[in-house]
Amino acid sequence: MIDPSAQVSFLLDDEGKVTGWNPAASSMFGWTIDSAPGRFLTDLLASSARWDSLASSGGGRMHMRFAGGSEGNATLTLTRQYDGRGEPLGWSASVIVAAGDSACESERVGHTPLSEVVDLLPGTFYAINRAGRFVLWNHNLERLTELTPDELGAAQVMDMFEPHERAGALENIRRVFEEGAEVSMEMNYVSRSGRETPMLVGGARVACQCGDYLFGMGIDISKRRNKERQLMLSERALHAASNGVVITRCVGRDNLIEYVNPAFERIAGYPAAEALGRDPRFMAAHDFDVHERSQVRQAIIERRAVNVVFRNQRKNGELFWNDLRITPVRDEHGEVTHFIGILQDVTAIKERTAHLEHEVNHDPLTGLANRTLLWDRLDHAVHLAHRHGSMVATVLIDLDNFKAINDTFGHEAGDEVLKVVARRLQSAVRESDTVARMSGDEFVLVLVDQPSVRFTLRMVERLRSSMTMPVAFGGNEIPVGASLGVALYPHDGLGPAELVRGADMAMYHAKSNGGGVHFFSPEMRSADERRAALASSIRGALDHDELFLLFQPRMDARSGRVAGFEALLRWRHPEHGVMLPASFLAEAEETGQMVEIGNWVLDQACAFLQQLRELGYTGLPVSVNVSHREYSQFGFIAGLAARVQRHGLPPGALEIEIPEADLIRNPGLGRDLSAQLREVGVALSLDEFGKGISDLSFLQQLSVRQVKLSKAAVRDIARDGGSQLAKTLIDIGHNLELAVVGEAVENEAQATFLTSHGCDQLQGQWFSAPLPADEVRRMLDQRYHA
Repeated sequence: MIDPSAQVSFLLDDEGKVTGWNPAASSMFGWTIDSAPGRFLTDLLASSARWDSLASSGGGRMHMRFAGGSEGNATLTLTRQYDGRGEPLGWSASVIVAAGDSACESERVGHTPLSEVVDLLPGTFYAINRAGRFVLWNHNLERLTELTPDELGAAQVMDMFEPHERAGALENIRRVFEEGAEVSMEMNYVSRSGRETPMLVGGARVACQCGDYLFGMGIDISKRRNKERQLMLSERALHAASNGVVITRCVGRDNLIEYVNPAFERIAGYPAAEALGRDPRFMAAHDFDVHERSQVRQAIIERRAVNVVFRNQRKNGELFWNDLRITPVRDEHGEVTHFIGILQDVTAIKERTAHLEHEVNHDPLTGLANRTLLWDRLDHAVHLAHRHGSMVATVLIDLDNFKAINDTFGHEAGDEVLKVVARRLQSAVRESDTVARMSGDEFVLVLVDQPSVRFTLRMVERLRSSMTMPVAFGGNEIPVGASLGVALYPHDGLGPAELVRGADMAMYHAKSNGGGVHFFSPEMRSADERRAALASSIRGALDHDELFLLFQPRMDARSGRVAGFEALLRWRHPEHGVMLPASFLAEAEETGQMVEIGNWVLDQACAFLQQLRELGYTGLPVSVNVSHREYSQFGFIAGLAARVQRHGLPPGALEIEIPEADLIRNPGLGRDLSAQLREVGVALSLDEFGKGISDLSFLQQLSVRQVKLSKAAVRDIARDGGSQLAKTLIDIGHNLELAVVGEAVENEAQATFLTSHGCDQLQGQWFSAPLPADEVRRMLDQRYHA
């Protein structure tokens, strides 16, 4: 049973939840001191009532639930509490149990001594006179201050405050006594033992028979202070965070922004004032990342966490990549009320990654797809073509005479040609097609969705035409041409490697036949297999001692004596017999074996010269033909010098024979090579003189021993009017003060004409076929002994 005289007091926050509870309240309502905080006042009512209505009315007579399940009427009184700044801070509640409507019961309760009530109150209770001394207090005040009753009775209330708090406390006490104000303030009380306790103290004026007093209470706010410090720390952390933080509140299908930190403002460009109260979707870049946005929507609906990366839009309209992690926040009932979004601007990372991926997959010079990306694109194209039953064309393009462009105009010009060709190719195909730079001057195109071979042929012809215009560079117009090979899926191959190999064979066939466009055919595969077999055989030719030299004499036109020799290479093939250089040197150039073969030829020629000198034939030089790949390599001159020294050869004994057109094509290299050969004691002989356009001023700058007439000029001597070219070339050579050699002399008419017009030396089958070294020695012995 509830004692009709019972009266309790407790404290509430602004939402009507219990913050302070004492044993008397536990006895009346059954809630323990530990379980009461956080529970709602309305839970004590037997009838329905809203907290806001109770707060506005200040309470009243209520039907309430008591300990043990009983119910009854009681009077609830709610009194507003204030902090030290005069701001509202919760409520104090008192409950008086009513025994029917008996006025005598009220009188009995009203006459209950205050000293019997104060120790039941939570926190400290005190009564202070105008002199600032305590006249009444409860045990909680004694425990807080660690003072005895006598010490409290003699204490001055202002001594309880820190020096910086006293002015505010004195003003509040004055207002209570002089204005009748209800006041409250926060203070830090330091007890005798040094324990510091933050308190919320307050009071109001109460008139008693003997005068006015300040009646007040103090509440320990340590827990609240700790929470405030934690909140302040959290807020500072949020402000200092480099990632954006957004807190939204769930309102139906929307999530309205309640908080954004400075990093969000910096990243999104929206001030907090423009973002608060809006759904974060206002930043969406609607035409991008549809799948990722649907993931976010679904996670919000299902009230679960999600992490996505997508693009949002800043206030200035700029797109940025946003790594967004969303986490739901649940209330005490487990319901999701808020979401916290952590967003990181990863635009720079995305751009850097895209740049690295581009560098990995694209050619740095032209910006085209490189070999890695080509294989990926071609594999994908073949996969789709197989699924859809369509055709894919693989086109391999090789520029004509690109090495000559580098040699003549320089590597910068070569690079410019490659870049211009790349742009032309890209502009000639569709966006769905791929243009790649395979290596050097080789390009590969992947043309998808080819409806017919005729359609492919038109596309390829358009490609070839787009490259025929010269490229302007450094005041020169550089001619550009190309050979194109085409292979089609599925006719010519079912996989990327097979298609590229087929296009390469077709291109090789085009190049061998003067350029243009060639489509792959099965016959090409047989020719390619023969070339591959030849290349494989060349690799073993040196190891198996299958290469050998023949030496063709050069005759002095006046005396008929031997004036020198030209070293000629032959290959004794185990299956095809003796092969001339024309049938295998081109393949040696393609496979990169020309340098090794050329070094062997030079070694053999120098050894032959040494043997001649040991036999007493000291005035017979030997000439060796060298290719551009050989003499342009690093260390070529040094290698010649070492050979000359190793074999004890005098200056001029070894001649290097180079076609005139090769030197004119790259004048700088020609001048350097000529000077370096002279320094190491090796003579320079120009082959095929007059085959093309001769630059006489350039030839005068070179240190040249002799010129060899072009074979065409010698061959045309017997034809009507054909002898004029040979005569003119002989005159030019002599005007340049150079010896003139007529080679490929096949008959008496040619020999007679060249001799009669002053040609210095003659060489050809009319005088002698190329001879092995042993026969050369016998021939010399017979001639000189005779």
